[in-house]
Amino acid sequence: MTPSNPTSLGSPPELTARGLATGAVLGALLAPCNIYAGLKIGWAFNMSVAAALVGFSLWRGAERVAGTRTWGMLESNINQTAASSAAAIAGAGLVAPIPAWTLLTGKELSLGALVLWVFTVSMVGVTVALGMRRRLLEVDRLPFPSGVATAETLKQLYAKGREGLSRVKALVGAASVSGIVKGVIEWSSGSIRWAPFKGNIAAFSGATPANLGWVLDPSLLLVGFGAIIGLRAGLSLLLGAGLAWGVLAPWALNRGFVEPGPADPSVAWFAPLVEWLLWPGVALMVVASLTSFGLSVWGARREDGRSSGPRARGALAWRTWGLGLVAVAIGAAVVQAGLFGIPVVLGVGAVFATFALAVVAGRVAGETGITPIGAMGKVTQLGFAAASPADVTTNLMAANVTGGAASQCADMLHDLKTGLVVGARPRSQAVAQVVGVFAGAWSGAWAYRILVPDPEAMLMTPEWPAPAVVTWKAVAELFRDGWDQIPPGAVEAMAVGAGVGVVLAVLERLPRVRPFVPSPASLGLACVLPAWNGLSMAAGALAAAALQRFAAVESNRIVVLAAGLVAGESLVGVFTAFTRMLT
Repeated sequence: MTPSNPTSLGSPPELTARGLATGAVLGALLAPCNIYAGLKIGWAFNMSVAAALVGFSLWRGAERVAGTRTWGMLESNINQTAASSAAAIAGAGLVAPIPAWTLLTGKELSLGALVLWVFTVSMVGVTVALGMRRRLLEVDRLPFPSGVATAETLKQLYAKGREGLSRVKALVGAASVSGIVKGVIEWSSGSIRWAPFKGNIAAFSGATPANLGWVLDPSLLLVGFGAIIGLRAGLSLLLGAGLAWGVLAPWALNRGFVEPGPADPSVAWFAPLVEWLLWPGVALMVVASLTSFGLSVWGARREDGRSSGPRARGALAWRTWGLGLVAVAIGAAVVQAGLFGIPVVLGVGAVFATFALAVVAGRVAGETGITPIGAMGKVTQLGFAAASPADVTTNLMAANVTGGAASQCADMLHDLKTGLVVGARPRSQAVAQVVGVFAGAWSGAWAYRILVPDPEAMLMTPEWPAPAVVTWKAVAELFRDGWDQIPPGAVEAMAVGAGVGVVLAVLERLPRVRPFVPSPASLGLACVLPAWNGLSMAAGALAAAALQRFAAVESNRIVVLAAGLVAGESLVGVFTAFTRMLT
């Protein structure tokens, strides 16, 4: 794909104060949405397109009303770069290793320490991305689908201004509907679920379908996420829910591996059942991720030493990047030692392991659009289990550096791909990424503290399943306590889950077979989410597929509507939590 000539676009200077400020503010508003969604269902959403649409709408409106100077494409790209990096802060540990560390140790970081930690972890990823940019984007020309989608959105906005405004209206409309529904639920009782499936399942310890989670939930956030993740992942979640909560859970109850919950037929037995189901689910996800990771390393193309042309306009010099690399490595090691008491040697090892693994993570993200954050973290957890087997703090937080850096690294590479397509300066985008990380660190840390003020009481519950927390916590517990602490029957279930993970990961590498292979990540995730989450997300995926097939609705417009559903409920949920804290 040939970069556009920025001078032909008639755009104003790209790195402007208002571009950075707009991106930082939008990112600070969107980061809590990803924190909310991550604690709910373990997924986060790339906010680049949403930020581009909103920023374009705001400043085009200001041009007409107040006569402000033109909001150009390159300035809009700076806005989306800063906003997406802020929103990606959820991947720096706020929805996975940090709460898992709190659950296992009973300790919590202050707000300032939390901001420092996620900012440091993210800066490692930003630095790695800048070093990988030329190789992955200019030499190997990896697609980075999210980056291309954002670039095409920007081009459409400047080719068809009215079309852009109509998409903004769709985004705001969907967010309003989702927010109103969430507000009604919170105003009524905090939870409204319908139980259309009646009767007892006598063969399975008298559990009712509602006890097993087979109810309908009105959350439009879940429907929106289903539309975003697509039909394959959505149906895989439904299949996984059926296996986990329709087969494994009743079987575990019948065998006495799990004690039944309250006798009330309408109460979900999520807490006792997920303590058992998480083991086969985690085994499936971890083994599938590591298998896929290994296959990616095995199949990675060797560097051929060829260059696709001169260094990009505005690219960082290698000397500048090298100095930044040394500074970030030292800073990350010092912060690990200061906040968590991790020995400097192990801290430095975590940083350099991150550089090595992020190369693979960036390549996988570039080829597939999916960042293997979990796999990166698990590789580091396995490594530090050997160095410090009983120390859950080292195990979790050193691995947090790797997983969090991989998330921010992939986000920046997607943004740099957008910049390459529209003719932006990498150096300008680097500044925007850092500004966004800073804004997101404050906003995300604040949102995390507001949403779950008591992680030990609130997480791993039907309201906050926190599936990523479950996975990180389980792996750390396994290394700390050994196999003796695993519930009865879970080892056999783990073996089956691991075997399924290997098979599915291998089949996913076969292009002709992959569309028909269930997503191993979705199957494993369904074991640690309530069954009603799988139902809602599958409904969203089916609705999106039906709109595309039978109503000829463009996929980009569906993503905009779905993003609105996610943002509306998330923002109202964060606002509700904030008001409860004040009362």
